[in-house]
Amino acid sequence: MSSPLSGITVIDLSHVLAGPYCTMVLSDLGARVIKVEQPEVGDDTRHFPPFRARESAYFAAINRGKESIALNLKDDADRALFERMLPKADILVENYRPGVMERLGYGWEVLHAKFPRLIYGAVSGFGHTGPEAMKPAYDMVVQARSGLMSITGEANREPVRVGASVGDIVGGMFLAQGVTAALYERVQSGLGRKVDIAMLDGQLAILEHAIAITNETGCSPKRSGARHPSITPFETFHAKNGLFVIAAGNDVLFGRMCKALGLGPLLDDPRFATNAARCKHVKILKRMIEMVTLEHKKKHWIGLLEAAGVPCGPIQNVAKAMEDPQIQARNMVVELAAPDGGKPFLAAGNPIKISGMDDTLKDARAPMLDGDRQVVLDWLDEG
Repeated sequence: MSSPLSGITVIDLSHVLAGPYCTMVLSDLGARVIKVEQPEVGDDTRHFPPFRARESAYFAAINRGKESIALNLKDDADRALFERMLPKADILVENYRPGVMERLGYGWEVLHAKFPRLIYGAVSGFGHTGPEAMKPAYDMVVQARSGLMSITGEANREPVRVGASVGDIVGGMFLAQGVTAALYERVQSGLGRKVDIAMLDGQLAILEHAIAITNETGCSPKRSGARHPSITPFETFHAKNGLFVIAAGNDVLFGRMCKALGLGPLLDDPRFATNAARCKHVKILKRMIEMVTLEHKKKHWIGLLEAAGVPCGPIQNVAKAMEDPQIQARNMVVELAAPDGGKPFLAAGNPIKISGMDDTLKDARAPMLDGDRQVVLDWLDEG
């Protein structure tokens, strides 16, 4: 099987993370992505550490498998070259602030009139509509505005940002979904569509449980650390040598957990008879569980709980996670060829597993700035 997006060409005007994450997903699924960068400077992330021989490992991870051509879209010759690319492309992706593409003469209305089959994908902080569409935003801003930060962190402490840039990444993921859906719709209509993704919208979209709680109770949920606000036990627990997690998400799993931990009498205690009761008595239940789990090391309890079919696991740092046999077995840590031919960069793999599709990304590499100019020119001359 060829990759599902084989034969699709993407012109990528985006930079930093939200847009490039979208085009990374499209590239991983087989699309040809031609990254248009500023001459001499390139994408901002080319200058983000960590570096190896002046090449950014950050840039390499997000821009693998793409081609690069440097164009100044305010220069007449470069604009002419860019405009030769557009009729041969299927998708254009940008993550400028709203209005920038219009000022360049490449807004949706203009492009759709000239290239009606072209799909236009845009991701920005607040989207292209609404009273604050023109405001700038970064990942942390949309995490804060959406309510995500208000439920992240320990109770009675200050809100914290999620450790990964989920504002950008979720926006990029939704944009990838949107333009892929537009590709399918184009088969029916013959027309491209504009896909407008707001990072703020994306953050609200992942608050499914928090929104339900707020709507039904009239109160916004509070920070609860590692604990799930509506499922108990579903959090971290102390063992003799540190923390591990147990996620007994229903009555059956709670029963299995109690038997595995030697806490059978809890099954007859009305305080723990249902999930709602367990949530009401969460503090005493945690103390009773930890009176047992503190007696042995994490590995001991994880072994017993896994044997009983109870979801649980260690809290791994990133280095440990990258070495995890399950993660390794699913090609979720991949090697990317270094520009100098030396030791390859490591990056997260493609989590979309499709039967018959190679997910090793063995040929992926990050492009050198303007390193594929001749390849792109040859493509344009093909007719």
